[in-house]
Amino acid sequence: MTQTRGYVTTHVLDTARGSPAAGLEIDVFRIDGDNRQVLRRMQTNDDGRCDSPVIQCGELSIGSYELLFHGGAYLRSLALPAAPDGFLDEVPIRFWVQDADQHYHVPLLLSPFGYTTYRGS
Repeated sequence: MTQTRGYVTTHVLDTARGSPAAGLEIDVFRIDGDNRQVLRRMQTNDDGRCDSPVIQCGELSIGSYELLFHGGAYLRSLALPAAPDGFLDEVPIRFWVQDADQHYHVPLLLSPFGYTTYRGS
């Protein structure tokens, strides 16, 4: 089997505070039909990034993946006055890898009441 060169990274920004979302937990899954295979659990660093790719070179293959961001736990830990009861909990982002030799960057912009994502670079 040929080892692929592609990998996946993420970056989480807390748009309510205007800063990186440090300490946010992320579960990484490979999706195959109704099956979710856990690849790992990671946590963002002080810059809102993970210390290594969420899916490493050689692990990535064509198919579906999910990053499950534990946004509610992160936001509750901040005790923001604007959202005392919370709204968001887990934020799942599913995406399709069509070329396993590419870099896929999946950023998350997070606030207590909404989120945005896109394919970054």
